[in-house]
Amino acid sequence: MKKVSFFLSALALVAFAACNNTAEEAVVEETVDTTVVEEAVTEDTTAVEATEEVAAEGEEAAAE
Repeated sequence: MKKVSFFLSALALVAFAACNNTAEEAVVEETVDTTVVEEAVTEDTTAVEATEEVAAEGEEAAAE
C-alpha cells in the first residue's frame, strides 16, 4: 500500500510541475502614426491674394 501511495504522490507532483510552466508573454501594442501635413501659407501667396482683392475692389470702385 505504501508503494501505491508513493506512486500516486509522485504522479501528482509530476502533473502539477508539468502544468505550472505558464510563461507570461509581454503584451506588445502596435500603433500607427498618422500625421496630417497642411500646406504652409507663405508670404507670396497671401500677397498675391491681397493684391487680387485690392484690384477687384479698385475695379468695383471705378465701375461706380
